[in-house]
Amino acid sequence: MDEVEEATLAEFRELCRIPGAGIPLPKSPLYSVFLSILPISLRTLFRIRYRGIHRIPKNGAVILAANHTSHIDPFTIICGVRRRTHYLSKDAHFDKFLTAIVMNTTGQIRTHRESGAADALSSASDVLDAGLAMGIFPEGTRSRRKEGPFLAKGKTGAARLAASHPDVPVHPTAIIGARDVMAPGDKMLKFWKPVEVTYGEGVTWNQWVFHPKGGNQNDSSLKAIVESSAEDRRAAMGELYRKFTDQVIGSLAALGAP
Repeated sequence: MDEVEEATLAEFRELCRIPGAGIPLPKSPLYSVFLSILPISLRTLFRIRYRGIHRIPKNGAVILAANHTSHIDPFTIICGVRRRTHYLSKDAHFDKFLTAIVMNTTGQIRTHRESGAADALSSASDVLDAGLAMGIFPEGTRSRRKEGPFLAKGKTGAARLAASHPDVPVHPTAIIGARDVMAPGDKMLKFWKPVEVTYGEGVTWNQWVFHPKGGNQNDSSLKAIVESSAEDRRAAMGELYRKFTDQVIGSLAALGAP
């Protein structure tokens, strides 16, 4: 990449920054027990195979961006990396007795629909500031399509989070077969169906934004964004977020996400 002035880079980073919510992360003293038991149980009961686990750092902040077709998706990811991973979970999951137990045991973060995406991303920013793993579904919700392809156009939340934490790697994570185990609306787990989870190579926002096949930015283009009007800045950043998101979705498809 071309040499980028520190002042320009600092201003650009400030432009991308998502302030944390400042709310303490939920305590989950049983999470360590959960991590010691569930992975063994999952691999015993289910026909699940993992690929690329070695690509996920064992410590430090990381974003795991996966496709989403089933309720079991977060558990398949967590059991593969075997580290504390937080997800943003909607109110409804905390209002039902059984799902509330799971949400609270695993320290998931309650989000309120009426507060909007900004508050949710602020909570996610707190997770990364704490040096923890953040699981996110770029599509925003489970695919409701009855037939494949199930992978939908992504929302830009993952890109915004990556830009706010430009040195944190984003790993596209493809989950194949989870919908066959438990599709939306199913009440029973078809544990005999095979599931495959593939963790892709990680890329940071800093690596992506300057790469010719990524954001393709340089000092002059960043300076132009920083010095432009508020409306033009929003438009330029929106284009970058959209391109990053589309490439993450493309990586999921390349890894085999249905």
